[in-house]
Amino acid sequence: QVQPVETGGGSVQVGGSLNLTCTVTGFANCITWFRQTPGKGREGVASRYPTGGYASYADSVKGRFTVSQGDSRNTVYLQMNDLRPEDTAMYYCAAAQLSWVRCSGRRKEEQYSWGQGTQVTVSS
Repeated sequence: QVQPVETGGGSVQVGGSLNLTCTVTGFANCITWFRQTPGKGREGVASRYPTGGYASYADSVKGRFTVSQGDSRNTVYLQMNDLRPEDTAMYYCAAAQLSWVRCSGRRKEEQYSWGQGTQVTVSS
């Protein structure tokens, strides 16, 4: 059974940085970070495909967020820099076995296993 667990959320001021960690139990070849705010749908912000080291990003975070892999293929980080108030959300790690084409699409409708989420709050 695949189970992701997120750590590293918190509160930060505008322009600050946070690093989220996702640790996955079980096998997954697609690990995606999503975020959600009240009243809005879940948005896929970054995905990582350990085989080949591929990554994809939503336009809203390109150049500010970096998704990377730890020493273990089951550990993925989301480094978030230059944070903005609109980045405030619950961040979820999701893991699945997908092709890179599907993984890079970051669609919440895919057969992901989900973590419980970690809150990120950016204040001005």
